[in-house]
Amino acid sequence: MSIPQLPKPAKLVIGLFMKEKNLLEPAAKLLAENFGPVDMISSWMAFDYTDYYERETGSPLFRRMLTFQTLTEQTALADIKIITNEIEKNFSKDGMRNINIDPGYMLHERFVLASGKNFTHRIYIGKGIYADLTLIYTKGGFQTLPWTYPDYADKKMRVWLKQVRDRYVRELRIEN
Repeated sequence: MSIPQLPKPAKLVIGLFMKEKNLLEPAAKLLAENFGPVDMISSWMAFDYTDYYERETGSPLFRRMLTFQTLTEQTALADIKIITNEIEKNFSKDGMRNINIDPGYMLHERFVLASGKNFTHRIYIGKGIYADLTLIYTKGGFQTLPWTYPDYADKKMRVWLKQVRDRYVRELRIEN
């Protein structure tokens, strides 16, 4: 018989992509007001893996990734996605998004993103939100899955996420 255990807290990771780079600062400010101080910011990354968003947001698109000092409960992911959707609306004009915000969390063994869209590999977590198992950590690095978004499968992204994971592991050791 398995004995239920409470899960470890997670490292909140939020990806933002936008055409107008000047939106990063006000968006990061709102995210920090909701989730606490930012502790890691990636360099700018080109977002040229798909043209899916260009009609709504324009092009070229650029991505930045943020992490937060305060660890979060895994069960908070649906609420976090609802909040980030509201922040996206704050930056929208004429019903079109100017910024896309992808919240997720880092654990020792995996990286998970939140989505409002169902799919075969996504698990419903409440409030209209699904958890998308995006990457798994094994053999010293992140491994992609058949459904991993191309930007998260990119080597630069996986290297950056490995740095996030290393920091998260250190933070867990300090807490215990």
